[in-house]
Amino acid sequence: MSLVDEFRSGNFSLYGQWCGLLSIVCLIIFGIINLSLGWSIMGWIIAFLLVFIEIPLCMKCCPTSPKFDNFMTKFHNSYFRAGAYLLFSVLMWVAVGAGHRGVQSVSAIFLTLATLCYGLAAFRGQTPTSSAVTGGTGVTSIV
Repeated sequence: MSLVDEFRSGNFSLYGQWCGLLSIVCLIIFGIINLSLGWSIMGWIIAFLLVFIEIPLCMKCCPTSPKFDNFMTKFHNSYFRAGAYLLFSVLMWVAVGAGHRGVQSVSAIFLTLATLCYGLAAFRGQTPTSSAVTGGTGVTSIV
């Protein structure tokens, strides 16, 4: 299936993944632009974790320890993903509240949107599905 079919599928876990991918890009770029080193490092750590959560190809290609693999398997559940995104978005909203209103708010918005999408996916009983673009199976595995 194509990318357009994935967006038409109504699967909120796919929408959450795309919001997560946009937040990864924002966290990395705005972490470079931001003048506060502490918030930048926190954004990069969040982006690093999200890369492994959202891009299944990274878990296959990158050498990781069994302990890290076991930790990452917990995020194969929409509830855990929604919880992780909620934690990450709260941290970024705290950064916005601490005075970094410009660029950090964009990252916080995308993290909040991903939280809402994964929360809706969990509420609807949809299992996390990765887009075919990122090395996942797309909606073909759930149809």
